[in-house]
Amino acid sequence: MAIELTETAIREIKTIIDQQSQDGNLEPQNVRLRVGVKGGGCSGFSYILDLTENVNDNDEAFDKDGLSVICDPKSYLYLNGTTIDFKDEVMGRGFVFSNPNATSTCGCGSSFQA
Repeated sequence: MAIELTETAIREIKTIIDQQSQDGNLEPQNVRLRVGVKGGGCSGFSYILDLTENVNDNDEAFDKDGLSVICDPKSYLYLNGTTIDFKDEVMGRGFVFSNPNATSTCGCGSSFQA
């Protein structure tokens, strides 16, 4: 298993990369999507999505439809099998995580307990 991204999520991330590269903040060919978790949030762990040009030697690396995705080994233990989607709905827009390793999640969906 790995970390999966839906077509909608990939399209949104590529749009963000394009916008930031036009601003001169990123070099598109060097950009990676870092996916991870950190302690905190209302359920114990919070999800992290970050665009970066830095890759660590021990990062797990994936390619999803031309998008380079990286994840540190500790976060990967919690995220293996997770699907990331992007929703644009009346009540809000943002990335949504479907994590089979989570034993519970908060109401907003941005943190989880494992």
